[in-house]
Formats: sequence, structure tokens, C-alpha cells
Amino acid sequence: MRQRRKVRTGCRLPSVMTMSHPQSYEILLVPRFVEDTTDAEDTADAAEPGGAVRSAVVSATGETGASGYPRYSGEGIVADIDPATHSVEALLVDGAELALGLSARIKEKDTGADAEG
Repeated sequence: MRQRRKVRTGCRLPSVMTMSHPQSYEILLVPRFVEDTTDAEDTADAAEPGGAVRSAVVSATGETGASGYPRYSGEGIVADIDPATHSVEALLVDGAELALGLSARIKEKDTGADAEG
């Protein structure tokens, strides 16, 4: 006699679909030699020596980038950002890779938290 297997009903979504990702970040492009800092004022102030040379607000596109992380876009910048670590995993600035000597930092628009990528 055959045994019947229990069949699960209902739809299971992958964990990526159920995670809540920030809808926007501010990306700051800073010279790579700037010391790591958690003070948002030092990082965000472009007038200070070593401050951001460019910033842009990027919003979630709903797509997944080639890196496998959610894609964000805005103001000439396209970035794949790991929402768990707040790391920039891929970045294009005006369609090109980030220039040597620059580093990307992000701030979650809703919380103001800093991270370096």
C-alpha cells in the first residue's frame, strides 16, 4: 500500500521578498583617505576638507542588481546595496565605475545611519 505524503498548501515567498528594505539612501562620494567616522556632520559636510565631493539620493527600483542585492538609482548614480550590512556592493556614477581614490558611504534616508562601502 502506498503512503500518502502530506502536501503543504499555501504560497511560500523567498526570504528576500519578505525582507523590508529601506526605500532610499543618500550616497556620499568621499576621498578614500578620509578617516572612517560615524559622525554624520563630518561625513556629510562637503565644505570641510575631506568631506563629500558628491552626494545623491537614490531610491529603490524594485530590481535586483547583478550582485544579487536590491538596486537603487537616482541623480546619475546606480547602486546595489546590501540591506543587512548597508554596504555598497556595486556602483556606477554617470554610467561609469567609481573613480580611483574615491569611496562610497551611505546614509539611510529615514534613520540617518552611516556606513562605508
